[in-house]
Amino acid sequence: MEKICKVEIITRAEKLDILKDALVQQGIKGMTVSNVMGAGNQKGNTEIYRGNETTINLLPKIRIEILTQESKIENIIEVAKNILNTGNAGDGKIIILPVSNVIRIRTGQEGSEAI
Repeated sequence: MEKICKVEIITRAEKLDILKDALVQQGIKGMTVSNVMGAGNQKGNTEIYRGNETTINLLPKIRIEILTQESKIENIIEVAKNILNTGNAGDGKIIILPVSNVIRIRTGQEGSEAI
């Protein structure tokens, strides 16, 4: 049985549609997308709210989670890097995690069959 991994991509919300379309063209159909807040090298920004200067440290981002076979990871990484790289702080991160098993609740399928 081929190893299964979880790919997490955290990036700018405005890049979601372009990335999703590129991944679908590569045969990646299943993904979970969440709105998240985060802080990193962007350091947030300062805004005036009701006359007071306020520093907003957490910026809105999206997190895309993909369960896939290990053999498809390099392709996903290349697509994400090409689409998301602007050269500016805030482009995001790609995180690869091992997955011990996946079980599809409806059918009981396990492993790669459940993806």
